Amino acid sequence: MASAEEGRQQPDAVGVLNARRTLLQLLGRAGVGPGDAEELIGLVEAGAVSLAHRELAGARRGAPAGTEALYRAGWLDGVRAATADLGEFAERAVRAALVHDAADAPAPGERPPVRRMEVERARVAATPLYLSFTTVSDFDPEVSEQVLTAVLATMGARERAGYAGRLAGFAAEHRELLERLFARYGPGSGIAIHGRYSLVHSPTSIAVLERLSAAPGELWEAWDAGELPPAWLEGLTAAWGSGS
Repeated sequence: MASAEEGRQQPDAVGVLNARRTLLQLLGRAGVGPGDAEELIGLVEAGAVSLAHRELAGARRGAPAGTEALYRAGWLDGVRAATADLGEFAERAVRAALVHDAADAPAPGERPPVRRMEVERARVAATPLYLSFTTVSDFDPEVSEQVLTAVLATMGARERAGYAGRLAGFAAEHRELLERLFARYGPGSGIAIHGRYSLVHSPTSIAVLERLSAAPGELWEAWDAGELPPAWLEGLTAAWGSGS
């Protein structure tokens, strides 16, 4: 057992802190504000703990072969307790990652303003999904930012933090329908980039479609507040509702 432990490479507290400070400095030089950088790093840290919790919870690790029933029962109780503690730690880590701007927190029942880093995270999540269905187009990136801001305005901070996973699940669940939609209306089709179906030429379309499915009323409110063209959302709604 001792030799096995000695062979493992695990970072110590000093090394972890050093890596964290280094990353904060590098992000700062790239123009990322301290609050956004802290949140990004915090979400990565919380995600690592959460993934470890899920792996352990699903592994169903049994006691060593040949052990007695009483030993096996105690082993399983210990595994359950350790897994539960890890799950609670992951939950606390997520909450801690999302409170860097707690001083500016909205009133109960209100959603926080959409921040630049949240828009960037949504863009990074949506773009590869979009490219798995179609190709790039010349859709205005500034408009894409406005669209994502409206999409994110329908969610709270916790939902925004987990939106990449939700978006991936949506794309996987509706893959056949999305393939037909982009083939019929997207880049390479006979539909022009300007007009009723403009959004199908933007990576943000996947995010908009997910919100149309999950929270259409909230999306329309955010859309109007962002003064985005109603025809874009109407066109995407019609294309999605027709089954493409």
